[in-house]
Amino acid sequence: MTNTTKSDDQWRAQLSPLAYDVTRKHATEPAFSHDNFPKEPGVFSCECCGAALFDQDAKFDSGTGWPSFYQPAADETIGKSEDLKWFMRRTEVHCASCSAHLGHVFPDGPQPTGLRYCINGVALKFLPS
Repeated sequence: MTNTTKSDDQWRAQLSPLAYDVTRKHATEPAFSHDNFPKEPGVFSCECCGAALFDQDAKFDSGTGWPSFYQPAADETIGKSEDLKWFMRRTEVHCASCSAHLGHVFPDGPQPTGLRYCINGVALKFLPS
C-alpha cells in the first residue's frame, strides 16, 4: 500500500485526472465509460492506496454501466457516509484506508446480501490471483 496522507498535489501527480476527480473530489465517471474488467479470479483494489476492496467472486453485471459488487472483500475495508447531493439521500462508500471516494451502495442487489456496491471503475485496479 502507499502513503495515504498525501497533499492534493501529490494525489494529482499519482492519479490520472479522472481518477483524481473521482477519488479525491467525489466526482462520478460517465456510465459505460470504463471497461468491465477481466473475468478471471482476482481482487479489485483501491487505485489510490492499493487496499483490497472487492473480490471477483462478488462482482455482477447490474446493467447500470458501473462495476457492481454485492459485498466488499471485508467489511472494514469500506467506509460509508450519507450523501445528500443531487436532491436525494444515498450512502456513499469510500476506501477505509485512504478515504478515496469509490461510489455508492444501494439496497437493490442480488442475494446473498441484497446490496449493490456501484463503484467507479477508475477508482479500482484489478489484480489477478
